[in-house]
Amino acid sequence: MNEPAASMSPGAARSEPLMSIGEVLGQLRVDFPDTTISKLRFLEAEGLVEPQRTAAGYRKYSWDDVARLRFVLTAQRDKYLPLRVIREQLAQWDSSGEQPGRSRPALVAVGPDGAVPGRELAEPAESSQVRLGRADLVARSGVDESTLVELERLGVLVSDPPGWYDADALIIASAVAGLAAYGLEPRHLRGYRTAADREVGLFAQLVAPLARQSDPAARARAAETARELVALSEQLHAALVRVGLRSTLGR
Repeated sequence: MNEPAASMSPGAARSEPLMSIGEVLGQLRVDFPDTTISKLRFLEAEGLVEPQRTAAGYRKYSWDDVARLRFVLTAQRDKYLPLRVIREQLAQWDSSGEQPGRSRPALVAVGPDGAVPGRELAEPAESSQVRLGRADLVARSGVDESTLVELERLGVLVSDPPGWYDADALIIASAVAGLAAYGLEPRHLRGYRTAADREVGLFAQLVAPLARQSDPAARARAAETARELVALSEQLHAALVRVGLRSTLGR
């Protein structure tokens, strides 16, 4: 257990009920089902939230802490903001005395594996947790069987043995179906696979040292770093394509 960062004052305990990290997880999983205790600890280590500590070192969160975490998670999920930018925005609020909006949704039970009983995940915690059969992938993505065969031949889309597809495979197939509506064929997309492989090799060098460590906090940092790198890569790619099309659009 980490050393207490700050002890919980009796006055603070009386002024507002405080929550354990498990209770906070129950709050956040209603809207952010992929949140884990490791994620909350990681955000604390990054200085984005500072829960109080009991004399025994247990974390205790206020409703302002929960609102702060909601802001961070929303900024990551909906705006793909890197932690550096989020930290700067929170620092501006701190200096002005303002706080992100507070909300108190109902607590939900969290199972031993972190699942929320009776709730379908709006989006998977990890792509690998989604398993689709071939027929389901075709039906949900809009690609036809011949296109799927060609995507697999080109290495643009791969399945997990014995023939299951994850959430990222669905995203790829759906994107291909959308591009096909404009006349693009799978053979035109070979360059995407090549470019992605180059980025994987580059980014792997950055996250592998952390991912290989046995410390859960280091592995959480590796996963977070990978998410930020992917988000930044998407922004860069989109901007470069927009710049390249300006002359064609006469802008």
